Amino acid sequence: MRTRMLALTSAVCGAALLGAAALPASASGSSSGSASGSASGSAQEPEADADAGVVTAADLLAEVRACSRISKGKYRTDSGSAKATVPVCGTRDAVFWKADMDIDCDGRKTRACNRKTDPYFLPETAFQSSRGEPLDSAALPHVVVPGPGKVWDYRKSGLTGGSVVAVVYRDRVRYGVIGDTGPTGIIGEASYAMAKALGIDPDPSTGGAESGVTYIAFKNSRISPIESRARAQSRGAALAREFVGR
Repeated sequence: MRTRMLALTSAVCGAALLGAAALPASASGSSSGSASGSASGSAQEPEADADAGVVTAADLLAEVRACSRISKGKYRTDSGSAKATVPVCGTRDAVFWKADMDIDCDGRKTRACNRKTDPYFLPETAFQSSRGEPLDSAALPHVVVPGPGKVWDYRKSGLTGGSVVAVVYRDRVRYGVIGDTGPTGIIGEASYAMAKALGIDPDPSTGGAESGVTYIAFKNSRISPIESRARAQSRGAALAREFVGR
């Protein structure tokens, strides 16, 4: 959690991890240990916007133009941000926010994600794989949500680890899951693999996007196993079609 970790105390970090529950175990292979590796069942996944009839970035952005705020306040995008500017908005079927993207490289130690590549690397994620292991941020596209706090509690919005998320950046849409939690006052973070899939520099120290990223988390959409990119892709594409009324 690049710049975010500056804002964390050990107590906050511990609370976020203790508050997260591991998902039920199910049969699935673990992901590759390198940055170019893929999570179970995902080696040859088609890119979302290459499929016929796919929901486009413009389609999704048209559905989230107006914000019906569900958070009690707003979030900062980084620990050094002067003001909190990002509200969490809700619809009947989804929760969304528009922010930046910092790079989450926490979890399984890989060639791309380790203490040398990321000075704030943590060998844990709030949610675990079906084998009870930390997630592989270098292989699994996932999103970080703020830990439950006074501003917003993601659990009360029908979200949990493994909930499906569509992330939009420029003309790209990619699907993943909620895979980790962060500080209670900051929002706008996703895994190395999610950034790479969106064409964003995934370097945990210098990468990310300063703005222009839209996160759409679908309510009551948890997939299992959490590390299956193929299931996140197929479920996400279906939910996106429903979301835009197709």
